[in-house]
Amino acid sequence: MNKGCIALFIHQPKCSVQSGNGIIRALSSEYRFKIFTRHDVEEDFFDDVDIVCVPGGVGDSDSYEYLMCDLEYRIRDFVKDGGKYLGICMGAYWADKYYFDLLADIRAEQYITRPGTDTRRPHTKNQTVYWQGQKKQMFFFDGCAFTGSGLAAADVYARYPNGDPMAIIQGRLGLIGCHPESEPHWYENHSWMQGKYHRGEHHRLLLEFVNTLMETQ
Repeated sequence: MNKGCIALFIHQPKCSVQSGNGIIRALSSEYRFKIFTRHDVEEDFFDDVDIVCVPGGVGDSDSYEYLMCDLEYRIRDFVKDGGKYLGICMGAYWADKYYFDLLADIRAEQYITRPGTDTRRPHTKNQTVYWQGQKKQMFFFDGCAFTGSGLAAADVYARYPNGDPMAIIQGRLGLIGCHPESEPHWYENHSWMQGKYHRGEHHRLLLEFVNTLMETQ
């Protein structure tokens, strides 16, 4: 069943092909995709789009100005006019006030800098999180946590061990600090991660998360 159209932003390696491929694999059973890049798109490109998705990758938030100089206003207006935004890792950081400025009274901050964090290193790891109260080990690469008074009105889907939200839905925004879209080769590329792949379980969690986002007004 096709539940909608997702416009997926890709720019290797900052918003990576690997993250994008994982998102497509996790969601394509129920969603169709359109791909766009840093260059401005046709005037009607977003007309049939339900969700704009910005994935994670190998880069930093300083890439934002270069990658979004032609698209910032288009994406911001898309959400303002009723569209949804899905951000994973760096895409979640970019919902913050210094970038797309989509969040209301919520900040996206590095989890490794937060009080009570269980890790101070940004490198790849199988991070403990609590997804709807259930303990999971989820692929992490310098992901964000969410803070601020606006969390009182947001739906928190997952938390880090220190209690900070890791995955939230606030209005038409769905944001995740870790990588539920991760695929087997992500784990095999790191000796300390081998044998720890989630066997598609996290893809199911991501699909359920996006289905819930689609239902928001």
